[in-house]
Amino acid sequence: MSCSARLKTSLGMTSALSGHEVLNSNDTMCEILLLLPPETIYKLILVSKRWLQIVASPYFRHTYLAKWNPSFELIGFLVCSSTYLGRRVDGARRPRAEPSLPLLSTSSIGDEIESSGILKKLGYYIDSSDGLLLCGRHPKAYYLWDPSTQKQQQLPRPRVHFEELCMSLITEDCPDKGFSYKVIRAESVGFTAQSTKLKVETFSSKTSTWSYSELTCPEPISLSPWTLGRVIKGVVYWHARGGKVAMYDSNSEEKRVDMIKLPKTYDYDEQVLGETIDGCLQYGWSNKSVMEVWKLEKVNDVLQWNILFKLNFKAMWKMNSVEATRYSVRTKETQLLAFLNQKSDSVFIRCETHIFIYDTETKRVEVVQYQGRKSTFVWDYCKVVPYFRRTWPCSPLFENNVMMIDTPQCNASSAGSN
Repeated sequence: MSCSARLKTSLGMTSALSGHEVLNSNDTMCEILLLLPPETIYKLILVSKRWLQIVASPYFRHTYLAKWNPSFELIGFLVCSSTYLGRRVDGARRPRAEPSLPLLSTSSIGDEIESSGILKKLGYYIDSSDGLLLCGRHPKAYYLWDPSTQKQQQLPRPRVHFEELCMSLITEDCPDKGFSYKVIRAESVGFTAQSTKLKVETFSSKTSTWSYSELTCPEPISLSPWTLGRVIKGVVYWHARGGKVAMYDSNSEEKRVDMIKLPKTYDYDEQVLGETIDGCLQYGWSNKSVMEVWKLEKVNDVLQWNILFKLNFKAMWKMNSVEATRYSVRTKETQLLAFLNQKSDSVFIRCETHIFIYDTETKRVEVVQYQGRKSTFVWDYCKVVPYFRRTWPCSPLFENNVMMIDTPQCNASSAGSN
């Protein structure tokens, strides 16, 4: 796309565009809007339907996100209970008073989602990506819900039945084709089986079908069922038995899954996976007294764990005596809750029903206020995960009426599709 407000004539001469021509040229307006910060873009989508369509186009969104890298907004905390999600026929049943998908709202958007009643229709929480929710009732029904469009989509019923499994949601953003997504189901078998095969089933929004495949692992693999994984640039990371993490590149044609041992191999109270600001996997664990956070990165083409920081909870509360006294946490157990999205200098921690953010640079603790303290779920038997969405005005995942920007990339893709 040209970066100049000049237009070549049929004779090869250049002529300056008039103000009227500039405002009516989609590619020129696209260039101008790319220069504006996210807080301004939010306001300009209200100017006209045309400007909204330009900003919401796949090419503009992809280019803008690469240029500005907008931050993520915390909507709230979703409560995941594998007790009911993977419940056997003779297993425990959820009490009627307990919601299937509790949301501890930390924002006005979260309040609106909670009051809309949509969470009662989606089943149990499974995974999320850029605000898109994957929920369902295993093994029959799975749903995707987009908070930006307020639309939900039910996936076709899987073809293969897995008694126990792990699931992950992958969203992809292509500059010429827009948003697409994949849902991956991976079977979890007992460690005693000593199997080097991993059965997976993948749903693609591009084909609207499930596809089955078997992945090969260089060593016996057994995924920890119903645990939350992490997706980074199309690579899925799942907790595996034996103190390991399984790694599967969903974009690779090679049907292979690899394993890497975690830096700590004991059974800790909490273990979480996250993504660093530079796109690496980070792993954290905590027990009653300490917390450690590690980063997985390549050194001389070899993956290895490097520790980012270690924290003693007692020393942390001593430095934050005001908060410790206000919330009466000195004599209560503190634990790692979750990572912030694509951040390494802050983590969520929990003490009873209180949620805090700990900043590793300032060493300060700040409470996170949320709605939903009257929820009846038991914290010790649930996984509480932060629910983020990117600070972007529109996510046309389930919309097909988005106007394409007149760019060489878009024109080429359109010509190819015809």
